[in-house]
Amino acid sequence: MATNEQTTAGNDPAHTDELTVLQTATPPDIPDGVDVTTVLLQFPPGHPGNPPHRHPGPVFGYMLEGEMLFEVEGQAPYVVRAGDAFWEPGRDVIHYQALNVSPDSWCRFVVTMVCPPGAPLLTPVDDDELARRRHLRVPGDASI
Repeated sequence: MATNEQTTAGNDPAHTDELTVLQTATPPDIPDGVDVTTVLLQFPPGHPGNPPHRHPGPVFGYMLEGEMLFEVEGQAPYVVRAGDAFWEPGRDVIHYQALNVSPDSWCRFVVTMVCPPGAPLLTPVDDDELARRRHLRVPGDASI
């Protein structure tokens, strides 16, 4: 959840624009010895995103430009817009979609992933597993 709370640096009113809290989240426990990787993703207009997959650890993101439909297991799909922060717990939670909803604009976002060293940033989920976990998917009609 984005808070967009402006904070004064060192309680000095002359520096109110230096720090804006975009997101505060309580991720699952993060073990020692992990890598933190930040990547820029850029999807052309109408891009469907990656097929259902999971990440080896928590993922924290910030939408720079455009809009995407975002859906992870246990949450109804919702639209993330430019300026929004988002996150997902990763690990066993399936990431169903992050598709560019615009037919004529790119969407660009930055994500920071917490992963065991050398682990792939995402692992596809096969159709059999999707069928077994269907009951964990939350239906929803995101307002685009």
